[in-house]
Amino acid sequence: MYVATWLCIAMPLSAQTLPTQPASASFDSIIIRADPNGDPSQGQWSRPGLGRFQASNVSVELLIRLAYNVDANQIVNQPGWLKSRLFDVTAKPDAGVELSREELRPRLQNLLQQRFHLVTHRETKEIPGYALVVAKHGARLQPTKGAPFPGFRSNVNPGSLKGLNWSMTDLATYITSLIGEPVADQTGIPGRYDVSVDYAPDDAAGSNLPSLFTALQETLGLRLISRKVPVQMLVIDSVDETPTPN
Repeated sequence: MYVATWLCIAMPLSAQTLPTQPASASFDSIIIRADPNGDPSQGQWSRPGLGRFQASNVSVELLIRLAYNVDANQIVNQPGWLKSRLFDVTAKPDAGVELSREELRPRLQNLLQQRFHLVTHRETKEIPGYALVVAKHGARLQPTKGAPFPGFRSNVNPGSLKGLNWSMTDLATYITSLIGEPVADQTGIPGRYDVSVDYAPDDAAGSNLPSLFTALQETLGLRLISRKVPVQMLVIDSVDETPTPN
């Protein structure tokens, strides 16, 4: 099991249409148990590729974020219990399904639609944030050496943004999580890269390292420009507080 900050929860920035019916892919078996004494700060779930999904101390909001590939501030019309009511989940797909992120998401959507009767739709809003663009003298990026899935390791040490097999959209997503404001990839750069940026966190006193904004430009040749960016919102139309029985 891995702590919640490990798994990539991306922030899509273009309009999509959500399925109005449950996703076609589903788990072969599901067990959901309420965890009234759980601690949301101890939320954990299994990493991709293990052939199962197992989670503890997780909210329905967290499951929605994983299933629909959105960040917390993209979920609109949340009932008050969505973050506070916790569950333990064990779900297994059909034999032979490794359960990559791409295989996990439609199955979690189906789980939420079937067991919590979740109904949603998408809206896109322009809100203040940052655009990730190429700096004046061009990007300086290291093509990836390959990884089984995009890896995120910035939580190993504060002030260290490190990733494997990232697209520029992945990079924008993780910068979003660091600065707490939406970041849209507007670099126009395709492909995947291995990224390593060392910077001084905002609360670091006496550090010799540059700020994240400066470090991105000096290390990767990329800039963050303040502007309104399109952010896709997931609107909750209805959801049940109690799942259907196992």
